Amino acid sequence: MSLTLHPRDGVSFRFDPGALCLEFLVSGGVGVYAHYETLHEPADLARWAAVSRLGLKEVDTTAGELARAKALRTALWGLAGDRVHGRTPRQADVDAVNRAASTPPLTPVMTADGDRSWAAPATGGQVVATVARDAIELFTGPMADRVRECAGNNCALIFVDTSRPGSRRWCSMERCGNRHKVRAHRSRES
Repeated sequence: MSLTLHPRDGVSFRFDPGALCLEFLVSGGVGVYAHYETLHEPADLARWAAVSRLGLKEVDTTAGELARAKALRTALWGLAGDRVHGRTPRQADVDAVNRAASTPPLTPVMTADGDRSWAAPATGGQVVATVARDAIELFTGPMADRVRECAGNNCALIFVDTSRPGSRRWCSMERCGNRHKVRAHRSRES
């Protein structure tokens, strides 16, 4: 599922992180990611769950669940960064993901038209547990070696390279990929 991101330079673009847990990273974070923060109050976590690949329409979220979501997101930034840079994951990040995954996740249901959905209403805690379980599946599964960081200048977006040859370099060809092509063209022209 692709997200439409709206960076501060005003040029929106489509980004497919390839996994729910990596999609959650786009909601902000601490440090350099703080100016991208979108989770300010419990209702913001519900809004994220609605526009994410979960597509949840009814989520009851508390301040405590929002705090747990942010703690999980911080751990996911750590795990993803360690993965893309070939480092051993920090135990504190592993423990945070395991702790978040240990609570009940969303309950899948089948709709009358045969599609998959989620039992409603859901809680913020279930959303957090589902994201954490997705992270465990990603970082311990067959796609773990395909977690990448965008090769663009000053772009820290992280994605799963699902391309057949495993050669995806950019968060989005329409943003960082195109910028690289323009720089390469200008370099050849000069």
